[in-house]
Amino acid sequence: MEITVASRGNRYTVEDKNQKTMYNVKKKGFGQRYVILDMNNYNLYTLIQTGDERRPFFSIVLNDDTFLKMECKSMFLDPTMIATGKNMKYELKSRDRKNFEIVFNEKSVGKIETKVGVTGDLQYDIEIDNKAFDDYIPLFAVAIDKAFGEMNKQKK
Repeated sequence: MEITVASRGNRYTVEDKNQKTMYNVKKKGFGQRYVILDMNNYNLYTLIQTGDERRPFFSIVLNDDTFLKMECKSMFLDPTMIATGKNMKYELKSRDRKNFEIVFNEKSVGKIETKVGVTGDLQYDIEIDNKAFDDYIPLFAVAIDKAFGEMNKQKK
């Protein structure tokens, strides 16, 4: 499956490879809360940033319960984010903070590539195995944007 997550300020649009909108991600209220909505505006998951810029931590919440906990293991040397939940572990591994390999339970299942759009906003192209895809996967790109986005915008 191939999808694109395009940032536009505090909003993100998730499109499939045919440029059909699949989801919208919007900032909710004050603080660092982002909800992913399907095309019927049904709230699927919420991404909450709980750490600061130096040590980003995130939670992905489903029905008011933490579904996945994400932490940034390193911002500079071997930038990696790890997401753990019940019987699952994702690793988002990178060398340059732009291109990430998605590893699920020790098996590579996809990748996320960061691109700079014409307007200077960042865009994230996700390629993932169909069996590994779930509605929360686009929130990985939002977490990468919140953790590394400003550094990637400055890096030409």
